Amino acid sequence: MLYALLAPLADEYQLFNLIRYLTFRTGGAMMTALVISFLLGPTVINWLKQQQRGASNIREDVPEQHLAKAGTPTMGGFLILIALIFSTLLWMDLANNYVWIVLLVTAGFGMIGFADDFLKLTKRNSKGLPGKAKLAGQIAISLAAAYWYAAITPDALSSSLALPFLKDVLLNLGWFFLPFAVFVIVGASNAVNLTDGLDGLAIVPVMIAAGCFGFISYLVGNAIYSGYLQIHFVLGAGELAVFCGAIVGAALGFLWFNAPPAMVFMGDTGSLSLGGALGAISIVTKHEIVLAIIGGLFVLETVSVIVQVASFKLTGKRVFAMAPLHHHFEKKGWAEPTIVIRFWIIAMILAMIGLSTLKLR
Repeated sequence: MLYALLAPLADEYQLFNLIRYLTFRTGGAMMTALVISFLLGPTVINWLKQQQRGASNIREDVPEQHLAKAGTPTMGGFLILIALIFSTLLWMDLANNYVWIVLLVTAGFGMIGFADDFLKLTKRNSKGLPGKAKLAGQIAISLAAAYWYAAITPDALSSSLALPFLKDVLLNLGWFFLPFAVFVIVGASNAVNLTDGLDGLAIVPVMIAAGCFGFISYLVGNAIYSGYLQIHFVLGAGELAVFCGAIVGAALGFLWFNAPPAMVFMGDTGSLSLGGALGAISIVTKHEIVLAIIGGLFVLETVSVIVQVASFKLTGKRVFAMAPLHHHFEKKGWAEPTIVIRFWIIAMILAMIGLSTLKLR
């Protein structure tokens, strides 16, 4: 919005030339989202408390110490979405289709999560939307986004998978690219959702991943840098750095209220939308496999659930004391802040490994 208004003035007024710099607009989006989160946070949290009317939304399949959090409102992801979407629209180039694709996924998954959280708040139903309904909505939105991406991207990239550590290698998936893209987006969304089980546990790894992909987007969208690093150049993908900056700002603002003891939970509104956004960004930047490395913490949490369910169904025995993985360590007696901070450290290490793939070719 600001880009469209101020860019024409840049030739006449040197001051407005800043709007042309992607780094400036990324920083602007980050600070805007942060300020919006700080300003609207108390109002949104009070409104959520009124909607909840003191009802508990704590799931039954969690450690007993979580009962002390009863009454804490969920759907705090609504605050994240307000800050994220407004900041992105304010600072992005509105003519960039890639950002609109990611916004479609973010808003669409956010609506699904909002419906789920709203049921938990108002109907006193800790289960929310039926799982099949949520999954069907996610698949439909992801499929639309993947088809849109394939339609506007050059043929050499539109249906291909890039491999980290290997230069100039593209695997042409053909029509299989569409279900693959759906798998990446839906998988990332639900992986973040599974990780969101302790105060501050999911939002910081999301922030780390968004920061990494903001950097990746900037490099992928720059012909000089992508050529030097021998990664695949995607014209227009650099604009996603603005979106990633907005995620970082909104996440920082939300963490202010979500830090232990949390005043509000992110809920499916935040976890589904942010996870889906990361998946969509990885598709556009051709770094889907790198997302599995940078977001390895989310992968670990998801695998722990899959292993637990498969083991119980096949043998009647559980591998973990409780799944996802963070609940296992709670059962082992680890304090919640200890689990959260150690998982943050793991997320940082995996992020550094993921970023190293940009140079190791």
